[in-house]
Amino acid sequence: MISPVNVMHKTIAFMQRWPGLMAVLAFAGGIASYILVERKQSLAQLIAVLLLLSWLWLLLDNWLRERIEQRFGIALSPVLVRFALQTVHQESLFFALPFFLAVTSWHHGQAAFTILIIFCALVSVVDPLYYKKLAPHRTVFVVFHAFALFVVLLIVLPVLMQLTTSQSMAAALGIAVLLSLPSLGAIMPAGRWWRVPFLLCLLTILSAGLWQLRSLVPPAALRLNAITLSHDMDYEQRKPGDSISQISNHDLQQQGLYSFTAVTVPRGLNEQIFHVWLHNGKEVDRIKLNITGGSTSGYRAWSHKLNFPANAEGKWRVEVVTESEQLIGLARFTVTAAAPAPQPQAGF
Repeated sequence: MISPVNVMHKTIAFMQRWPGLMAVLAFAGGIASYILVERKQSLAQLIAVLLLLSWLWLLLDNWLRERIEQRFGIALSPVLVRFALQTVHQESLFFALPFFLAVTSWHHGQAAFTILIIFCALVSVVDPLYYKKLAPHRTVFVVFHAFALFVVLLIVLPVLMQLTTSQSMAAALGIAVLLSLPSLGAIMPAGRWWRVPFLLCLLTILSAGLWQLRSLVPPAALRLNAITLSHDMDYEQRKPGDSISQISNHDLQQQGLYSFTAVTVPRGLNEQIFHVWLHNGKEVDRIKLNITGGSTSGYRAWSHKLNFPANAEGKWRVEVVTESEQLIGLARFTVTAAAPAPQPQAGF
């Protein structure tokens, strides 16, 4: 009879010979999930459950190994546990990566967040970095695990629980920070009366500080399919006219401008987004739009701005942002000082 433990050890030995295999499979699974996210929500759910269970294992590592050995007579080595966690990290980070690569605005500060995901994903694949630099440092290791949990929750919560992007951000941040506290507490002196109050203050400060950086996190559940600036809008077809990138101040004052966007939103999710109009880097208007998920081509919404300043010359951009200031996408246009062509006068 084949022992499950022997099968497990053979599987581990095979995967250690091919350390990049799980990463490739995880990344391929992430791309498939990204394409089929509305029809294949079970994969996202499975990833979240595995990550949460592995988090519990991380917190109760020694206790769980002792119980398993007492109950089943199977001794699980710390190496086996670390390998299982490495597999979960690879699956989680490479699962999340296609979602963030698709929505990141690389000219924005949120590019740093996606680069951090790429870096962590590479660390999870390179054994010398993972086992010699990361795993021996418990606090860093738990923070690494919390980050993997955070990025997966940003994808899972809007899809499975229909939480808005802002609600998902707050929930994911709260869960990740809360579950990091045991590791932070482990490096503090035991038996001190101020230990619990200090940890609560640390939680508050850490959460508030990270929340201030929320605009740097790409909205993984939302994808901008199109953004067009135009003079005209076909209301029946819900299509904009020709796109413009430059306009004279006179024409702008006379006709105004439509900002048209098509945003893909998970099915069942109702989201608020904003068209933020900025003139030479300064916000001059903010228009709220309600969008609903389910359309494969993206929910089409637009704003029509007519009230421009008298001197509107310069650089303009329209940013599409979430309620928590996460950038979905943007469009730029320039207003020139070109005067209108003189009208021919009738002869006498």
